[in-house]
Amino acid sequence: MLVAERHKKIIELVNQRLSIRVSELSDIFSVTEETIRRDLEKLEIEGKLQRSHGGAVSIQEPNSELHFSERVTANVPEKKAIAKEAADQVNSGDRIILDASTTAWYMAKELPNIPLTVVTNSIKVVMELSKKEKIEVISTGGKLLSRSLSFVGPLAEQSISNYHVDKAFISCTGVHFQDGLSDSNELQALLKKQMMIRTERVYLMADSSKFGKRAFSQILPLHEVNVIITDKKIDPITQQTLEENDITVVTTQLSNMQEPLDRKLPLIKGKNQKLRLRR
Repeated sequence: MLVAERHKKIIELVNQRLSIRVSELSDIFSVTEETIRRDLEKLEIEGKLQRSHGGAVSIQEPNSELHFSERVTANVPEKKAIAKEAADQVNSGDRIILDASTTAWYMAKELPNIPLTVVTNSIKVVMELSKKEKIEVISTGGKLLSRSLSFVGPLAEQSISNYHVDKAFISCTGVHFQDGLSDSNELQALLKKQMMIRTERVYLMADSSKFGKRAFSQILPLHEVNVIITDKKIDPITQQTLEENDITVVTTQLSNMQEPLDRKLPLIKGKNQKLRLRR
């Protein structure tokens, strides 16, 4: 691989994961750690990233959210399949929380018109469920984030703390064994943490592209999740490790979908390496 091509891919990886270690880059590109350090030094001088102790971090705005209209077009088949499976986990009479993710919006579309109580900070979810008269909808209120069409902040967190529900369905930006769940927006992360605390069972809705990523703001450790609903492109070793740590993994089947050429790297480097979740 040419140096220029390696530099381009390093930038892509750093921006995708928000942070990455020298040792990881050395393994990915099969070059020495000293070579990677020289690469990072050059890229920092060019203003492409920022070096950190033992690695590099993205210089992209860490606390910004993609606009809802941008998020709703990403990984649509996977999100719809995950949303359908999540809706199947809901029973008549359940009290549930839905976050402001696009997957939660797709889930709201899939929910049948049965007696339910839904607490949400999402304007899109509220609008969708307003068409189903048997579903009682509670909006958190709070500070409006126009990019995600959602409410956050102390008022939204206080609203969530007033309820205790059966199931919480959330998504996030990154899912990582050591660093747990994380989100690109600090206010969303704080609210999702409260959602996870105020429920009996946490359902994480995350397509396979989110595994191995670490975003700006941590939500909670991974062991706080009871069920992960994802697609069949999840790395099998990742799935095995999750299940060994008492997390149920439900995979959805995509119809007429081809495997991507650029597969995400697995979280675990070798089949004989057993990785425990941080507690």
